[in-house]
Amino acid sequence: MASALPFPIARFSVEQYHRMIASGAFTEHDRLELIEGWVVTQLAKGPGHEYAVGQGQEQLQQRIPPGWHVRNQAPITLADSEPEPDLVVARGDRSAYKTRHPQAGEIALVVEVSDSSLAVDRAKGRTYGAAMIPEYWIVNLVERRIEVFTGPDARRDTGYLTLQTHDAGGSVTVWIAGQQLGDVAVATLLP
Repeated sequence: MASALPFPIARFSVEQYHRMIASGAFTEHDRLELIEGWVVTQLAKGPGHEYAVGQGQEQLQQRIPPGWHVRNQAPITLADSEPEPDLVVARGDRSAYKTRHPQAGEIALVVEVSDSSLAVDRAKGRTYGAAMIPEYWIVNLVERRIEVFTGPDARRDTGYLTLQTHDAGGSVTVWIAGQQLGDVAVATLLP
């Protein structure tokens, strides 16, 4: 294990991160995201991950009400972060986001699909909870279940008050803006 570097490490604001992108310092080919002021590398995504993301997008798209849309592996802008969750249910249609990314108050659900990224995605719960995103799902490919976090609370290590796990034989209820919109069978999201 490498030891920490003996020199200072810089943190960045969302605005600084945007300026770096605009200047060409980062390109669309750089697999980076801003998490709590740190520019971090995204992990590689295997076929099972891509399958689960595609299935999740289809399942959510079938259930969300008018006035919402599903975003696939696109950035969201939070106070000190600009993560790129696997799926997001955001208010409005895509045209509302031609010149900016959705912000926390416009997001009903964030979904991360996890295989090698499970520890990272669990840590991201703090980021999403601190932003008061109402619900966060981890499609846990390692343990073949979905972890549903609700009740955002920045004081908790998980970022949320409640965690419910749903195994491959169960289902998860989709809630958007306080409206129950049907269930998704966990097995449909697992490769």
